[in-house]
Amino acid sequence: MIDLALALLLAAPAPVAPTPPHEASVEAAVEVVQAYYAALSRHDYRAAYAIWTGGHDPAAFRRGYAHTARVTVTPIPPFRADPGAGQVYAEIKVVVHAVLDDGTRQRFRGSYILHRVNDVDGSSAEDRRWHIVRGRLRAF
Repeated sequence: MIDLALALLLAAPAPVAPTPPHEASVEAAVEVVQAYYAALSRHDYRAAYAIWTGGHDPAAFRRGYAHTARVTVTPIPPFRADPGAGQVYAEIKVVVHAVLDDGTRQRFRGSYILHRVNDVDGSSAEDRRWHIVRGRLRAF
């Protein structure tokens, strides 16, 4: 006889796995932007910083979010991807809502440019991961 919990587990639909961040789809790039804001909201600045590619000072990055209590992002379709020879760039438009530690609410609109290398000979797993290369946000 099958245990009730096991029967329910076997009858439940399989969970849908999130899109791997190394997948080339523009949807995977959207998930990376969402993961970035989730890390910021958890105050996991190391994870958020790791999503960016080059040129940022980690201490300045952390200070930039020092008074942010929580933050959420809403990606705004349509999302664009521009494949090139051996690489892909994606533009993800967003609306960001932030609450500072003093209760001040902020809203921003803008976009992020992400980049990844395609699955080509010589590319590493890190190369094939989506990274944010540029973000432009304006308060509204």
